[in-house]
Amino acid sequence: MDNFAMDFNQFCTFDSFKRVWEHYGYDNTQKDVIEEEFTRIKGITYLDHAGTTLYPESLIKGFFQDMASNVYGNPHSHNPSSRMTHDTIERVRYRILQHFNTSPEEYAVVFTSGCTAALKLVAESFPWKTASTEDLGSQFCFLTDNHTSVVGIRAVASSVGAEVVSILPEEVESRVKDLSQTGYKAHQVPHLFSYPAQSNFSGKKYPLWYVKGIQNRKLFPSCDREGKWFVLLDAASFVSCSFLDLQEHPADFVSISFYKMFGFPTGLGALLVRNDTASILKKTYFGGGTAAAYLAEEDYFVARPTTSSRFEDGTVSFLDIISLHHGFETLQRLTGGMDRIQLHTFGLARYTYILLASLRHSNGKPVALIYSNTDYEDPSMQGAILNFNLLDNQGSFVGYSQVEKLASLFNIHVRTGCFCNIGACQFHLGITNDAVKSNLQAGHSCGDNMDLIDGRPTGSVRISFGYMSSFNDCQTFLKFIVKCFVQGPVKVAEESLERLRPAAPPLIQHPPHQLPGVQSDNHRKKEECDLTAAKIISTGEPVTPAASAMETPGTLTNIFLYPIKSCAALEVSEWPLGPQGLLYDRVWMVVNRNGVCLSQKQEPRLCQIHPQIHLDTENLSVNASGMNPVFVPLEGSSEQYQEEPVCQSKVCGDRVQTVDCGDRVAAWLSEFLGKPCRLIRQSSDFTRGMRGHKTGGPAVPLSLVNEAQYLIINRASIAVLQEHINHRNGTGSQQHGDVRQLIHRFRANLVIWGKEPFEEDEWTSLKIGNTLFKVAGQCGRCQMIGIDQSTAARSQEPLQSLAACRSGKATFGIYLSHNSQETSTSVLTVGSPVIPETPATHHKTNCTP
Repeated sequence: MDNFAMDFNQFCTFDSFKRVWEHYGYDNTQKDVIEEEFTRIKGITYLDHAGTTLYPESLIKGFFQDMASNVYGNPHSHNPSSRMTHDTIERVRYRILQHFNTSPEEYAVVFTSGCTAALKLVAESFPWKTASTEDLGSQFCFLTDNHTSVVGIRAVASSVGAEVVSILPEEVESRVKDLSQTGYKAHQVPHLFSYPAQSNFSGKKYPLWYVKGIQNRKLFPSCDREGKWFVLLDAASFVSCSFLDLQEHPADFVSISFYKMFGFPTGLGALLVRNDTASILKKTYFGGGTAAAYLAEEDYFVARPTTSSRFEDGTVSFLDIISLHHGFETLQRLTGGMDRIQLHTFGLARYTYILLASLRHSNGKPVALIYSNTDYEDPSMQGAILNFNLLDNQGSFVGYSQVEKLASLFNIHVRTGCFCNIGACQFHLGITNDAVKSNLQAGHSCGDNMDLIDGRPTGSVRISFGYMSSFNDCQTFLKFIVKCFVQGPVKVAEESLERLRPAAPPLIQHPPHQLPGVQSDNHRKKEECDLTAAKIISTGEPVTPAASAMETPGTLTNIFLYPIKSCAALEVSEWPLGPQGLLYDRVWMVVNRNGVCLSQKQEPRLCQIHPQIHLDTENLSVNASGMNPVFVPLEGSSEQYQEEPVCQSKVCGDRVQTVDCGDRVAAWLSEFLGKPCRLIRQSSDFTRGMRGHKTGGPAVPLSLVNEAQYLIINRASIAVLQEHINHRNGTGSQQHGDVRQLIHRFRANLVIWGKEPFEEDEWTSLKIGNTLFKVAGQCGRCQMIGIDQSTAARSQEPLQSLAACRSGKATFGIYLSHNSQETSTSVLTVGSPVIPETPATHHKTNCTP
């Protein structure tokens, strides 16, 4: 067996980092940059810079001051404010080209709505030629390790008769010819080759000398096909942390996206077009600003002479373009340039790669399977991206959705899936074409959370670094992996870590398995979530369910409603049913200043807000420790509750109509949560149906719930899960295994005591008392169950154990619906019998430690 070092913490130190990479930070310390420019990420470990990097505060402040001090008019006019806009935009064009070591004499900048729009512009403007008796026609060739937006060009190319060829990365250098061509005949057929300067999946950097190699027909596939070859370089991922020298590597077309570089603005990209190439691009449509002259009654149009004016239809996003000036200036001031950014970010990725690749479970099996083409030795070959899947101690895959949910609990922001790069995803994960098609038939599509099919991953986890990333980000991430996914005492493959062994005592003194800033489960004060005071009936008096009802199998043991979405539960012994579920269940929700719903995922303290329904006084009271209660009427309008204006919001992707509940309760919520927010209520005249009408028949009306009217869980299933948690964490630790706490974490409406654990998975319908419910599916669990409903503390349990005992699928509980017209019974009561219906034959899924 390999040799192992037992103490992971001795390697997770800044001293160890400096031993493998000396280029860290800039002239100012990295800590100063973060404290001065990125105060908003305090407590957040942001590791999705390949998705978008973060903007510094001084960029926004500088842009705001610019906007507040100057008048910028439409650049198509000629008044003074418009001339200022025009001149500023031209200055920005020059600054962009300067950043890429070129000039307006060599390249033109065409602003687009993003990198995808830049690629689409090339696709629709390239002079594709169909095959004829004289030649074979145009080819569009692309690396399989390309973003979806590049692969999509093939639809345009093939529609006009061009041949489409996908190229494996290793094929490009497989054939090289000593062929030197200095000129091309005008009649030669044009071909287009596209590749990424950096893979957005693995961070592999493809050689930039491919540009001249393809153009000069020395590399495959251009060496096999006569004609003029043009190169489209997708540089969006590359330019975020690396310097692109267009003087040295003069690609014909270069697509970029500015939010990848600066974090702001979004929705703005550019196509850099080499002037020697620009004349081949053709356009059919023309819009405002592109015409030198045209006639309305005759097919007569003359385009403007410059490349940018020919292709920028309509008024460009001129204020966003002006902000780029502040982006370049701020980036240079904070970092000193792209070369230093490349060294800093590569070092973070290299260090994380070495440690993650060396982690072992207690039985010696690896923790991570890393998808990489390099060993992170050379920043010219590898970017600041790390892609991987995690493995349990039996070598089975851990679903990427589970990893993302647990990471979110610890405020670690990662990205999962295939990252719009199915070619790289297939290659690294070994997914065949047939498997992609069968996965689709099984219900998996790009961007969903179906992470494992037959035990095999459908995607992976990606972390990526930006210029403001720090060693603390690496440390927090690695300790999170150890805490949540390493089973047994962590081991580190010692023979691969000699470069990390510190000569001095480690700088970080946190005990093993503990994340910095996260209180140990064994030392956290245990508090019962005491909702006894909230137990009410229609008169508002406290009640206690009968002990016999809590101990009898086949009965309803608890009823919970959640008047305010994501706030604390209100437990009752009996409660009326309404047309949308339990009466007043999730009728209200808290939104931020932009009207976006807040949940415990963003604001865990919502669980410490305790709403109570007072049917006798027709009021909702909002309560929290240390705060005076505030009251909102249940129905109608008053000085507190205004029927107007009706506002639009979204719940689980559905658009809902709501009304604002007034300034008083908004001020109360804002004070408690420490940020501007408001309380809104679903409009009484608005109807929202269950998506897909899962139960058949008429649409089932919903309140502000995510999926269904009711959610039910089984105490027998809770008991088995508790046993599993104790088995994983030790029987002496009851922090996550307390039954009542587990019940509150799962936030069900109805809790029953079933005869067998997880028997509810097979139910098709059930009767509680005299009320019939139909089963609408199983509940897939998110990271919210990791929030202690009494303290708002985050933890990896019970999500981790739930996924482990459910074969990677974090489902728990079932959704129910009820047609209020089918029965006269209008009240549910604790202690009522529960009679389920199941198919004639079924297979239960038991969860045993």
